[in-house]
Amino acid sequence: MLTKIHITSAKQDFSSLALAPVAVLPEFQGKGIGGMLIQAAHKRAKDLGYQSIILLGHEEYYPRFGYRVADEFGISLPFDVPRENCMAIELQPNALKGVHGQVVYAKEFFD
Repeated sequence: MLTKIHITSAKQDFSSLALAPVAVLPEFQGKGIGGMLIQAAHKRAKDLGYQSIILLGHEEYYPRFGYRVADEFGISLPFDVPRENCMAIELQPNALKGVHGQVVYAKEFFD
């Protein structure tokens, strides 16, 4: 699932997407299904004109798809999480260059 988010600071507001953690039933794991879901999400995001995706996920799984620790881009989440679990990917080259700030989720995530 992808949801609209913003990365905001005092100087900017950048539209992005958040990827919900990908889960595959145990009996279907190890068959590439999760990877196909992630690649399909990336393609759909690009088709819709988005340039990046932020996620909170497993530090050993998502980097194989190009995700990097989000604080390398100057991006943080609005709650305390281990650094290595907050990640971002640029769907276009240098899409996050100069973007920094805190992720703002839709209010429904906190109601």
